[in-house]
Amino acid sequence: MVANIAEKDVLSVLGKVRDPDLGNDIVSLGCVRNVQVRDSLVSFELVFPVPLFPTKDKIRDEAAEAARALSGVSSVDIAMKCEVSGVAPPPNLPLEGGGIEGKVPPQGREMQGKVPPQGREMQGKVPPQGREMQGKVPLEGGVPRRGEATTSGQGPYGESALPGVKNIVAVGSGKGGVGKSTVCVNLAVGLAKYGARVGLLDGDIYGPTVPIMMGTKNQELFHEEGRIIPATAHGVKFMSMGFMARGDQPLIWRGPMAHKAIQESLHHVDWGELDYLLVDMPPGTGDVHLTLVQTVSVTGAVIVSTPQDVGLTISMKTYRMFEQTHVHVLGLIENMSYHICSHCGQREEIFGHGIVSEAGEKLNIPFLGEIPLDRSIREHADQGAPVLIADPDAPSSKAYLHIAEGLASQIYMRNTTYRPILIEEEPEAQRQTFSV
Repeated sequence: MVANIAEKDVLSVLGKVRDPDLGNDIVSLGCVRNVQVRDSLVSFELVFPVPLFPTKDKIRDEAAEAARALSGVSSVDIAMKCEVSGVAPPPNLPLEGGGIEGKVPPQGREMQGKVPPQGREMQGKVPPQGREMQGKVPLEGGVPRRGEATTSGQGPYGESALPGVKNIVAVGSGKGGVGKSTVCVNLAVGLAKYGARVGLLDGDIYGPTVPIMMGTKNQELFHEEGRIIPATAHGVKFMSMGFMARGDQPLIWRGPMAHKAIQESLHHVDWGELDYLLVDMPPGTGDVHLTLVQTVSVTGAVIVSTPQDVGLTISMKTYRMFEQTHVHVLGLIENMSYHICSHCGQREEIFGHGIVSEAGEKLNIPFLGEIPLDRSIREHADQGAPVLIADPDAPSSKAYLHIAEGLASQIYMRNTTYRPILIEEEPEAQRQTFSV
C-alpha cells in the first residue's frame, strides 16, 4: 500500500532545512518550487538566488534526506537552477541640499555665485576642442541614429528602477590609480562566467577605459527603436563614453553634461534583462555619484582600495559618501595586495597588506577578498582580454572568481533582508546634510 503523501507534507519537512548563511528555512526563502508527488516519487526544484550558491550542495543533500524521511517515499528527484534575486526599493534617500533643496554647505558659501580666479579667463567661453559638442545631448555624439531616443518617465528623483535590471551595483574607490576599473571589468566577466546576465556601465565619464579592456575600443554603437544598443564582449553588455570620445579626445564638460550622460546611459540604453548591472564609478565623490544614487535605486556598493594609508584614507571618504546617501556597502576589496616574484616565488607586500580587511572589521563591512599585483592583469587588459578570459587558471583569476562569488552572496543577503526606508520614517535628527 502506497502512503498518501501530500504536497504540504513535503513542504513541512523541507521547512526544517535552513540556509546556513541567513538562518532562514529554504521554504520561507522561496527556494523550493514546483513540488510534485506521484505515488512514492517526490520531485521539486531548488531555486538558488546567486549564480554559484556556496552552500547549494549542502542544502540539496539535506533537502533530499528530509524528503526521503517521509513515510512512503521511495525516490526523491531534485532539479537545481539559478534565479538571481532582486528588489525594487524606492530611490535612495535624497540628501538635504544635494541639488534638491539647493542648500549650500557653510564652507562653500563664500564662493557661492563667484568664479574662481583661475577660471575667470574662460568664463562664458567654450574650449576650442569642446565646441563640436556644444549644445548637444551627450550620447548623441558619434552614435549613428535609427530613431529618436525615448523620454523616460520620471518620479520625484528619477526612475527608481531600470526595467529588467534586478540589481545595480556601484564599484568605487574615491582615489584614482587603485585598479578599480580593472577589478570592475573582471568582476563583471566573473559573474557572467557563472551564468549570470551582466551589464557594465563605465561611469568614469572623463577617463573611460572599459572599451580598451574589453577589446572593443573601435566598435560603433547604434540606435534601435530609439534606444542605444550596448556593446557586448565576453558575455557582458557594456556602455562607455569611450565610444564617443576616441583616442586622446577629451570630454571638457561641466557637471550638468556628466549628469545627463549618466542618466541617458541608464535610461536610454537597451540593457534588456540583467541580473547585475555594475557601474564603474569615477574617482572622487561628485556629480556622477549623486546622479546615480538620486536617479535609480542602487542595490549596494563595492569599495576597492590598495593596502596603503594613502589609498584607504580616500576610499573611506567614498564609504562615508555611500553611507550619507543611504547606499548599502556590500563589501571591501584589497587590490594590489601582494606580489609573487616570477623568478624566486617569494611573496612581497609592496604596498603593505591587510589594512583593508582591518577597516572592514572595524566598520562591520564584509571583506570580499584580495587581488595580487600581477603583471599579466595589466598585459591582458591592454590587449582587450580580461585575465579571467585570457588566463583562467592564474592566481589572479581565481581571486576574481572568489570575490565575484562573495559579491553575489552579499547581494542575495541584502535583497533577502532588505526593508525599504521611507523618507518620512527617518527621524529629522538623523538626516544628513551634504550639498554640492
